[in-house]
Amino acid sequence: MSLKNQPDQPKENRFYETERLIIRPMSLDDAAFIFELYNSPKFIKYIGDRGIKTLSDAENYIRNKFLPQFEKLGYGNYIMITKEGNEKIGGVGIFERDGLDVVDIGFSMLDGFEGKGYAYEGAIKVKSIGMDDFGLKKISAITSKDNYSSQKLIERLGLKFQKYVTLPNETEELMYYETE
Repeated sequence: MSLKNQPDQPKENRFYETERLIIRPMSLDDAAFIFELYNSPKFIKYIGDRGIKTLSDAENYIRNKFLPQFEKLGYGNYIMITKEGNEKIGGVGIFERDGLDVVDIGFSMLDGFEGKGYAYEGAIKVKSIGMDDFGLKKISAITSKDNYSSQKLIERLGLKFQKYVTLPNETEELMYYETE
């Protein structure tokens, strides 16, 4: 059975495929993965500490942050799972973010899967989902000034640096990119 075309399912419940990945909406079943990913040193360094200290915290984060956006907009944060090995390796999504007028694409990977093209493969698919399936006209991205690998990936996605921004209740100045 192909997962690619599922016209009878609402868009927020669809599974998507790339050459090497299955991409599906994050769910409460992913709490252990979110706990691991969001507590990885690189996630905390480049994205921030989300205060997820227990599996219950991870479940609440999914319940309060991810699920409402899927219900409201139909898109949000997706999990990337390898077709070979069926491993959960990262997250990629399009987010409404306070302080940004344009929805933001973001991605994060477990350390052992970085540098293998998975983040780009997942992000280009999710960008396509946002623009083709949901009619988004523009997508933005933000990253820290010292996260060079994310900067390169954002540029490969076709986004161009526009300016520096600081999000509400934050102190770090971030690089802001946008589709043209």
